[in-house]
Amino acid sequence: MDTKRAILKIMAHSLLHAHHPFRIFGISGLVTLLLGIVMFVYGGLVDVWLYAILVVLEVTFSFDNAVINSKILAKLSHRWQTIFLTVGIFIAVFVVRFALPILIVMFAAGTGFGDVIHMALNEPATYSETLHEAAPIINGFGGAFLLMLGLSYFIDRKKDIHWLRHIESHLAAVGKYENFKALVMLAVALLLYLTVSEEHRTLVLVSSLFGIALHMLLEVMGAFFAHHQSNARTLVGWAAFMSFLYLEVLDSSFSLDGVIGAFAITPDVLLIMAGLGVGALWVRSLTIYLVRTKTLGKYRYLEHGAHWAILALGTVMILKIYHLEPPEWMIGGMGMIFIATAVVSSIIERRRLGS
Repeated sequence: MDTKRAILKIMAHSLLHAHHPFRIFGISGLVTLLLGIVMFVYGGLVDVWLYAILVVLEVTFSFDNAVINSKILAKLSHRWQTIFLTVGIFIAVFVVRFALPILIVMFAAGTGFGDVIHMALNEPATYSETLHEAAPIINGFGGAFLLMLGLSYFIDRKKDIHWLRHIESHLAAVGKYENFKALVMLAVALLLYLTVSEEHRTLVLVSSLFGIALHMLLEVMGAFFAHHQSNARTLVGWAAFMSFLYLEVLDSSFSLDGVIGAFAITPDVLLIMAGLGVGALWVRSLTIYLVRTKTLGKYRYLEHGAHWAILALGTVMILKIYHLEPPEWMIGGMGMIFIATAVVSSIIERRRLGS
């Protein structure tokens, strides 16, 4: 009896531990189950199946996002990590995956907010078509922002750990030239302006420049506030707030393209919002798990793989402007391949070093 009590006590202590997967992923699992029941009542097994596909699609598509998020989140205080999971998930679901597409459709169709809501709920095919028409704007912004993010990581003269050594070492070397990455991205924006279809030319240019400028602004503001807390172990106040904004913009860049792709699976806006929203919750829980278990420290090339995946995704978003559109499963699978290869390389390197 004493042995059984001791085992139960150890199990209970383990479950309550902050690093235990059950504690971190428990809420995500519960919400997934409850919404799955709602989907079954709402539309039967067909809607449950579509709901599951959307959840898996979002998690697969945004796995590399979780890796990048974990690096930034690790610098924040426990309070701001909690805000990321609570306020942040509200923004991710209701702002990024519902309100923001509606605002884009308002802009593209030149209609009012109420009309777009009516269209989304009662005329999903028309809503989907209008959102697809606005895709060049979304892809211009998202592609430029993600490319800027990836280049910022690799074009850094202080970076001394390289995964794809022959490529990354040369990229790091050009980091000695100030604003080189900005010049590269401005050249990309100019090339887009000169080569995309005339009807989208100005909008693509403006959206891509906005993506570049927003990344630079968040980067500069974050560095400015972080500098004043250089002796602090965790970021608080304005420095934490700027990092939080950066995480939300990053999530938007990943998710808007996914929202458009989700309409290829189902035209039901509420089903899309439920599936992608739950997927976003799992991604945020995964981010917390990576932070609590210090996974980036265990796999030295994991961050490299995530940034290569982000560069690939940014490139795909740019190519979509030219109507070159690979299926969503291929895009998500591409990111997973980079992540998995980076993890395997990290394990091999750790064994080689004997650590």
